[in-house]
Amino acid sequence: MTQELKQTPLYQEYVDAGAKIVEFGGWAMPVQFSSIKEEHNAVRSKVGLFDVSHMGEILIEGAQALELVQYVLSNDTDLLTDDKAQYTCLCNEQGGVIDDLVAYKLSDQKVLLVVNAANTEKDFNWIVEHTSQFDAKVTNVSSEYGQLAIQGPEARKIVQDNVDVDVTEMGMFEFKQNVNLFGKNVILSQSGYTGEDGFEVYCASEDVVALWQSFLQLDVTPCGLGARDTLRLEAGLPLHGQDLSEDITPYEGGVAFAAKPLIEADFIGKSVLKDHKENGAPRRTVGLRMIDKGIPRTGYPILDTEGNEIGIVTSGTQSPSTGHAIGLGLIQRDAFEMGKEVIVQVRKRQVKAQIVKKNQIEK
Repeated sequence: MTQELKQTPLYQEYVDAGAKIVEFGGWAMPVQFSSIKEEHNAVRSKVGLFDVSHMGEILIEGAQALELVQYVLSNDTDLLTDDKAQYTCLCNEQGGVIDDLVAYKLSDQKVLLVVNAANTEKDFNWIVEHTSQFDAKVTNVSSEYGQLAIQGPEARKIVQDNVDVDVTEMGMFEFKQNVNLFGKNVILSQSGYTGEDGFEVYCASEDVVALWQSFLQLDVTPCGLGARDTLRLEAGLPLHGQDLSEDITPYEGGVAFAAKPLIEADFIGKSVLKDHKENGAPRRTVGLRMIDKGIPRTGYPILDTEGNEIGIVTSGTQSPSTGHAIGLGLIQRDAFEMGKEVIVQVRKRQVKAQIVKKNQIEK
């Protein structure tokens, strides 16, 4: 199995550590090193380290690089600076999310887009299709980068102790270029996918093994995709392919902050997103906390208390932090009411749940 899948430079590290390896987006990735619960709790209480080198990197450069970036992305790229990145969406003409990603302005003529692993080729091709009217070049540079995420309440101190810059005041999505970390040159971004404090480290692909090993010498817990998923779900963060898709707009998917349809500049999907902002989207994403026993799984129907189908579960799990079953769901706008009781069809059983805020679903 693994020989047919793409491997990050850290693949042998997984094997040597005895990690359980699975297929994810065409890559051989560790789902866990010890246990999902142990790794999850390490990130919540101390610090954990993730290999995210499978993520894609697309470089847009040239005299009109920023204009092209604005045309294909939903956020206001005028807000990008050389030390402040931006969460944004690549949308189709219907406003659906082709991918959600982070944009880094490396200079006035160079922007790095960090995209989801399974979507890299699709995203690259989509952007290339829209370059003809812009003086800009698009390059898939994914093979040149390694990427790590160090996350948890102790992450900032560990990073600070091993870099040559001050990171104590770095805020969300702030980043620094040309940082020396364990003797390697990296881009350091205050970001992550866990709901905890932490950093994402972008480095040359040939340096990622040394950085991984250096972090693990500091009593940092290696973590796999399993904990990454439970952590992001507890924090109410969406996963593309489930909570976001080409049929779900940023307003429906709960990431409206990543869409700025009132700016003057045009971008793909703008008219639909403008309508959603001004008149409301037909659906909205909600947090689900189960009242009865049962775990909501992707694709399970959501009903109102009268038995009418009002939506669908997009993600679900049992929270390692609390033991509660939690999820995210996409429901009809008219059916939304915070605190409302709904029903999740868990196989043949109808299980009660409550609508809660996405970022408070585990509490």
